[in-house]
Amino acid sequence: QVHLVESGGGSVQAGGSLLLSCKTSPYIDSRCGVGWHRQTPAKERESVAIIKDDRSTHYSDAVRDRFVIERRRNMVYLAMFNLTIEDTAVYYCAGDCPWKKYWGAGTQVSVSS
Repeated sequence: QVHLVESGGGSVQAGGSLLLSCKTSPYIDSRCGVGWHRQTPAKERESVAIIKDDRSTHYSDAVRDRFVIERRRNMVYLAMFNLTIEDTAVYYCAGDCPWKKYWGAGTQVSVSS
């Protein structure tokens, strides 16, 4: 069963912006945190931005002040600004629930110089 569906990835030049969207299933409710993670072939998957179940937001040092995460009803958004080549990765939406962690299939973001 699919619980998270990402969209909005693509190719952009350095300095540009992208908006990622994630639609969540009813299984991922207010008791769950949500977030965006990313992975490249050379690195392990890393957390980029999360909203915990207490609604606090947390960003990695690499994206703080450039990315914004927002949760509205059954959608989770990641607005990405001033993108750099280092932001190139597959971005995954995640739902972190007390009973299970859910992952989307991922969406590719490619930033070129």
